[in-house]
Amino acid sequence: MSAVVPHVEKDLDLSNAGRGVWLVKVPKYIANKWEKAPGNIEVGKLKITKNPGQKAEVSLKLSEAVLALKEPGEEDIPKQHRLDVTTVTRQMLGVFSHVTPSSSSDAIVPETEKLFMEGRIVQKLECRPYADNCYMKLKLESIKRASVPQRQVQQLDRVVQNFKPVSDHKHNIEYAEKKKAEGKKMRDDKDSVLDMLFAAFEKHQYYNIRDLVKITRQPIVYLKEILNEVCNYNLKNPHRNMWELKPEYRHYKDEEKPAETTTTKTDDSDDD
Repeated sequence: MSAVVPHVEKDLDLSNAGRGVWLVKVPKYIANKWEKAPGNIEVGKLKITKNPGQKAEVSLKLSEAVLALKEPGEEDIPKQHRLDVTTVTRQMLGVFSHVTPSSSSDAIVPETEKLFMEGRIVQKLECRPYADNCYMKLKLESIKRASVPQRQVQQLDRVVQNFKPVSDHKHNIEYAEKKKAEGKKMRDDKDSVLDMLFAAFEKHQYYNIRDLVKITRQPIVYLKEILNEVCNYNLKNPHRNMWELKPEYRHYKDEEKPAETTTTKTDDSDDD
């Protein structure tokens, strides 16, 4: 059993709790580019256009440095994107950061873990590409890759030991043998089964169902139907889950009782 880690209370820095932040959802191909980008380059520019009486328009333009991060054979990605803005009104969402102390710190006073609230989400933005030729080509390649089956048939011109097929698996063989053994258990005449049961109960008073199946070699469902007619099933200790004959079918010899002796009291006194 693993030890229970005690809960340690930590202070939460709320100095930025009043700051409004954006929650931006970007396509996977942009996220992959940004993950590959080193920390010292510009990844894009955000442009916000405000028109009087209209909703602000937000657009994203990826930098050339990010677009240049390509693997051999990788398709180009769109450069221009628009961001659909939704104001968060019915939810209270926050952004938190967790700072852990560095193991290589040489500070005299050891640092502790710090929790910060970076701000409250006030707007959600979904980044969408424009349906230009670049995006349509990228989408077409994505559909082609998704349509390729994960498993393909490969013809081998020689025997490969690592992939040598198995004629049958162990659990399949065990299951087949079990079904074969059960198939041989044909239902005998009810009177014959009763004779076998009575003969068995003359030797022992209690049996479990496994032993009775071995003795009678009958299907367990058929055997239980007969047992319910002539036997009782014990649910309490000391013979729990055991079968015994009903009282009207028992023919056990009664234990010999000691002979009763009669004593008479004699009065030795003389008659009056």
